[in-house]
Formats: sequence, structure tokens, C-alpha cells
Amino acid sequence: MAGDTAAVSSRVNHHAMPIPDYQTLMLPVLKIAARGETRVPIASAEIADLLGLTEEERAEMLPSGKQRLLHNRIHWAKFYMTKAGLLESPSRGVFRASQSGHSMLASGPKSIGVDTLKTIPAFMQFYSASTEDAASPETPDTTAATSSFATPEEQIDAAFTVLNAALRADLLGRILEQTPSFFERVIVELLVAMGYGGSHEDAAKRLGKSGDGGIDGVIDEDRLGLDRIYVQAKRYASHLNVGRPEVQGFVGSLVGLGASKGVFVTTSSFSGHALEYVRGLQQRVILIDGTRLTELMVEFGVGVRVSRVIEVKRLDEDFFSDEM
Repeated sequence: MAGDTAAVSSRVNHHAMPIPDYQTLMLPVLKIAARGETRVPIASAEIADLLGLTEEERAEMLPSGKQRLLHNRIHWAKFYMTKAGLLESPSRGVFRASQSGHSMLASGPKSIGVDTLKTIPAFMQFYSASTEDAASPETPDTTAATSSFATPEEQIDAAFTVLNAALRADLLGRILEQTPSFFERVIVELLVAMGYGGSHEDAAKRLGKSGDGGIDGVIDEDRLGLDRIYVQAKRYASHLNVGRPEVQGFVGSLVGLGASKGVFVTTSSFSGHALEYVRGLQQRVILIDGTRLTELMVEFGVGVRVSRVIEVKRLDEDFFSDEM
């Protein structure tokens, strides 16, 4: 291991900044994962030994006090390399090098960073989506943020955007690991959180129990049940999109039931033909893809919880006005 981790070995006897940033940790983490299945705490302990960290340094926490600094940086190294396809997760909390990861190591890289990962199309697609709305395309690492030319507020906004993109990706991954009935439960939780379905109990009874062709469930639009929304749910892998035939079948079921409103939810995406098809319908059909689904889950607090709240205060100009 010592010969394989030159990227961090030079820091062993220099404790001015003992814990490398997450990009520097990518190569050592990948090499550990190439030996077989591992977990973040195991990789963290190995890298801490390599760096010669003291117990105090190993226990160093993030400013929030919620997680160890080294664990956090290894998590981000793992997350980014997973999005690039260099790592894979055979079970929850466990990761290992993928075939692409082994190929990357075979090329003898001296280091791996975000710029390296950007050469991989799958990662570039994720990275572009996670930074397109950010004021500055900085990573969530604090050392990178402080060197940015962006204002502190822009850095906060940029980091928040990247954190949210990572959260949405994790949400989608977890949903795909679960059963179809769990996916239906997610939809129940989300629709109720958005104000549909009457009570949670009523919504749970209706969704997943319809059995009508092309319909996975029916949910009340309001507490009085004055109108109903018909739901179709498709849990597809991200590379499989929902085409016009599936949506057309759903609409046919709505017509047969005399229904005017429907929601089609998928974990993947909809084809251009499917999106174009629903625009000209008399029925009101809403298509929710994986991206929109996770955005709504975050917005309405389904499957997520608040990690921390940062309160940014400004100078109160009124307090210092001459008229006070």
C-alpha cells in the first residue's frame, strides 16, 4: 500500500495540514477498493495509518460536529468516483473498484481528481447537471471554496447546489435498490406531503390497489375526494426511458375510466416523443421523471432530513440610521 499511495505519503511527516482534500484522496481510495469490498470507516483507518495521524487528528470533526473530517472527504471521493463509474456498490455501505476502476489504475495515474473524472462521459453528465445553476462550479471542499474568486455568498450557493445534486443522486440510487412496493410507498408519501390524497391512511389504501390496466393507483385530489388523480409508476434503471407507447397506454386507461387527470412517475426519464404526445392531450397528464421526483422529495422532505441549518446574518442598516 505504501508504494501505491505516493500522492499522500509526502504528508506523513508534515502535519501543518495533515488531512488531504478529497481529490487527493481519490487515488488511495480507489487502490484500497481495488483489493476488494470495503467501507468508508475501513478505508479511513487505512489512510489514517498511512498518514501517521494521531488519535486527535483522526477524530477531527467538520465544523458542524456531525461527521469526522477524514470520513467526509473519503465519502466525497467515493461519491464522485462512483458517479464516474470507477467504483460500484454491491450492497449498502459497501464499495469496490469496478472494471473501469481497475482499468484506470492499470494506466498508472499519478493522481485522480475532478479534472480526470471529467474525461469520463457519465461523470461529465452528472457534473454539468450539478453545477449548471451554481454561481461558481466549485466542489464542496472548503479549501477549494476559499480559493475561488466568487463571493462568500456565491460559494455557499455553489456548494449548496452540489450538495443537493449529490443528495438527489443518492435518493434515486436508494429507490432503485428497493422493491416496487417501496416505490409506490414513496409516491404515497410524496403526494400526501404535497397536499393530495386526503389522509395518509386513505392514500395508502388506494395507491397500488387499483388493478386496472395501465393504472397503478388512484388518489383523491383533496380531502373531500371531489376529484381523483390516477397514478402510474415505473421503476426503471436510468438508461431505460419511458416511451410514447407506455404513456399512450396510460392515457388509454384514463379514457376508459372517464378520468381527466393522471400522473406518470418514473425513476428514469421520458422520451421526446412521450413528452410531445402529452402536450396535445385533452386530459391533464403530468410526467414526473427521476430528476423531478428527487427534486420534489427534497423540497417536501420525503426520504430526507435536515443535516444542518446555516444562518447568515447581514448588517441592519436601519439600526444604524441617523433617525434612530
